[in-house]
Amino acid sequence: MSDDTQPQASLDPSLLELLVCPVSHGPLSYDAKANELISKDANLAFPVRDGIPIMLPEEARKISS
Repeated sequence: MSDDTQPQASLDPSLLELLVCPVSHGPLSYDAKANELISKDANLAFPVRDGIPIMLPEEARKISS
């Protein structure tokens, strides 16, 4: 029997130390609940899919400051 409700792959914490926001070049924080990287400087949330951060500005969603 197959279970299609597999948990999302989370982000490797060591990767977070290397990444910066592609828009502001500022730091990012990881929101595990939403599975997103947050740039407070750019007010953007970048999705993480299958453990891979999608760092394209057109893929990010705007967040309120």
